[in-house]
Amino acid sequence: MISDPWPHHRRLSHHHPRLNKPITRGYFQTCVYSPLIYPLNYRPPELCVCLSACRSNEWFCPLSATLGSLEFSLLYEQESSSLHCSILKAKGLKPMDSNGLADPYIKLHLLPGASKSTKLRTKTLRNTRNPAWNETLTYHGLTDEDMQRKTLRLSVCDEDKFGHNEFIGETRVALKKLKVNQKKNFNVCLERVVPVGEICAPGSNSGATRGISLYEDEARLEAEVEERGRILMSLMYSTQQNRLLVGVVRCVHLAAMDANGYSDPFVKIVLKPDMGKKAKCKTQIKKKTLNPEYNEEFSYDIKHSDLAKKQLDISVWDYDIGKSNDYIGGCQLGITAKGERLKHWYECLKNKDKKIERWHTLYNENHVNSD
Repeated sequence: MISDPWPHHRRLSHHHPRLNKPITRGYFQTCVYSPLIYPLNYRPPELCVCLSACRSNEWFCPLSATLGSLEFSLLYEQESSSLHCSILKAKGLKPMDSNGLADPYIKLHLLPGASKSTKLRTKTLRNTRNPAWNETLTYHGLTDEDMQRKTLRLSVCDEDKFGHNEFIGETRVALKKLKVNQKKNFNVCLERVVPVGEICAPGSNSGATRGISLYEDEARLEAEVEERGRILMSLMYSTQQNRLLVGVVRCVHLAAMDANGYSDPFVKIVLKPDMGKKAKCKTQIKKKTLNPEYNEEFSYDIKHSDLAKKQLDISVWDYDIGKSNDYIGGCQLGITAKGERLKHWYECLKNKDKKIERWHTLYNENHVNSD
């Protein structure tokens, strides 16, 4: 027989004050106690003790009952299309090594569309369960559309020099919760959810199956349509020249295609259909970089009224000597496009003689030839 269904209706003990908030199911899942170990009507005091931060929504975890806590802040700067992730510190991490300590680092993933190009990581701190990174990682080229649909996953892992790195815990933040140009601070419990595809030591305790099925669809979708980086493009229709001016400004977070962990990228643009050989333009090749700067501009002799029937194909390639170039990713701008890609094209048609810059996501689909 279960006495009280939830402990927030009374004091847990004389040492623990009444909770200011009801305990949510999400928080309860971070502090799982097996019914095989504890009777159903037994609630260890540390199981559900949370202290709400003053005038904030952060929750502090009982470290003895969880995987630890993570403190960080997020800031989205709309003007620069940048998301700044300041990783401050963690407390009470689960010991992963034989010495009772860990070698922790943080991995950041943007979901959906996680790939090597959307992953960032901190440095590794050795022999500690209470690491203080004080490190800022920045995503460039995030649009307002991204901020509405993307989720940031922060994974805490233990680095193993002689084996596979091990997963400790994670937390996720829906970016739509952030306010533009306002820093938001977080101090949250880590959860024991092992995402599909994470590298963990075979047979390690990090392979818990709870929650894995929740991410099978996510992993499948990411495999089908993978993000390969971002590209900053400019468009302007010049009434004086009767030309469409297309600028290739720069790329960020490109996928690495070479064994050295880099690429030798160049950008190809094609205005379709019915433009012939004049439709194809290429930038210079930038050696050994995933964040190339181009600042090159190309022009197309075309009537303004004909632009509504055209599509601009953009593709980024890794240059290889003596063999076929590797396709990194691409996107299309035009009336048949969607979201930011359609908006960019429409604004160009509407605002003659005005240069308009927009970031666009590169995907592994829509493969075209590099020639």
